[in-house]
Amino acid sequence: MTSTATPTGSERLPWIIRAMGVVERVGNALPHPFWLFWILAAILAVISAICAAAGVSVISPGDGEEVVVQSLLSGDGLAMAVSTMVSNFAEFPPMATIVVVIMGVAVAERTGFLTAAMKTGISRVPVGWVVFAVAFTGTVAHVASAAAYIILVPLGGLAFRAVGRSPILGIVVAYTAIASGYDASPIPTPNDAIFAGITTAAAQIVDESAYVSPVSNWFFNIASSLLLAAVITLMTKFVLSKRPDLDADEDADDGDFGSLQLDGRERRALRWSLLALLAAIVVIAAVVIPGGSPLRGEDGSLTESPFLTGIAAIVAVLFGLAGIVYGTLSGSITRPGDVPALMGQGIKQMAPVLVLFFAIAQFLAYFDWTHLGDVVAVNSAEALKTSNIPVWVVFLLVLALLSIVNVLVTSGSAMWSIAAPVLVPMLMLLAVPPETTQALFRIADSGSTAITPMSPYFVMALGFLQRYRKDAGIGTLASYTLPLAIAMSLAWTALFFVWWALGIPLGPGAPVR
Repeated sequence: MTSTATPTGSERLPWIIRAMGVVERVGNALPHPFWLFWILAAILAVISAICAAAGVSVISPGDGEEVVVQSLLSGDGLAMAVSTMVSNFAEFPPMATIVVVIMGVAVAERTGFLTAAMKTGISRVPVGWVVFAVAFTGTVAHVASAAAYIILVPLGGLAFRAVGRSPILGIVVAYTAIASGYDASPIPTPNDAIFAGITTAAAQIVDESAYVSPVSNWFFNIASSLLLAAVITLMTKFVLSKRPDLDADEDADDGDFGSLQLDGRERRALRWSLLALLAAIVVIAAVVIPGGSPLRGEDGSLTESPFLTGIAAIVAVLFGLAGIVYGTLSGSITRPGDVPALMGQGIKQMAPVLVLFFAIAQFLAYFDWTHLGDVVAVNSAEALKTSNIPVWVVFLLVLALLSIVNVLVTSGSAMWSIAAPVLVPMLMLLAVPPETTQALFRIADSGSTAITPMSPYFVMALGFLQRYRKDAGIGTLASYTLPLAIAMSLAWTALFFVWWALGIPLGPGAPVR
């Protein structure tokens, strides 16, 4: 029996189609994030002028000095905006870090190393573990950034079909694991560098010496990826697999999705590249572990050390090394000049993000210069203190707010750039470390991503799904992903509160409270 003989997800859940339609129309009405930040800058200028004229100020809790709002619509404001435009961009915290990381990851991705590693990881697990394997690989796949969707979503369908299960289910599991678990990677990713840079800039509104490392949420991320993979596995077994519309069309085929199997040359290349990666990690560990290591900080500290400060470069080198070994042995690298060319392709792929960074960097610099962030953060923190609202309630409110915004603003860097300058200082004044606020953002930034048609990868996943179900639509895919996304968000939120209650560090040198 084909799927056309059974009710589709959109037929059983018509409200999803209506809700997704509203989201899509509202989201399409929003300007491109690049222009959104310039619009926000214009609004900021007007608000700063009004507040400056009214003499709005606040007493800084750090040094007890009065901080007065400055107007962007003034001579000083114009001079600042013009004179700092280049330096704002050049010194934007995530800029250099993300470029360095991407150069290494690009080599690993474009030589085929990441694809080969994912295929091997999925194809060699026992049949009963295929759901968990695809789900967990979805969280690991984020090292490839957006390419994770292109690589893993079709592989999910192949993996499920190979063990006699519905390829539709495989695509849904792979897509949801990537989208709604996007910020839970157990391996440091380019996003970690972006978020850490934005969080650092926001934290410096309160503390000029604040620094948030790209691995500041690493411990929490590892636990999150395992938990989310387990939740997806259970929900797939007890909910999604019970659906009657999981059969692929009779004429469906895998087309050019490829195969899970590697040829002899690819297997040899993967084996040696993994050995090279392991050897490099051992060498790094041997250098870092001794108390007198030059990569440690004062008094042998590892939490404030050159090692953690340079972790982005180390990650880039490790991925680059694995990619070079794999590419050389597999034939995707034929001469030394291919390596910088691959790095350049990675940077080219990131060009839209770098353009967005230019607008974000100006907005954040303007926000900091006006001191509106100080006023909002201090007054909000004081209001929360006097209202005696428990901090865990504040956490829930932050999660709810960011989750709603994420449905419309699916760019994580854009949303965090808007929210961080207010939320990070406000919660810091409530004795909540910036790393903890960033962990909250991770949950909200991921949870609703799998259900919103505003994400370009939602449309991409729908295209893969239609290879097996020609009648599938937006409501169909949303009805598949909705129960998974809800369960993942609830479980991830519960994990955060347990983590926070127990006081477990979120990462190296990053206390949760």
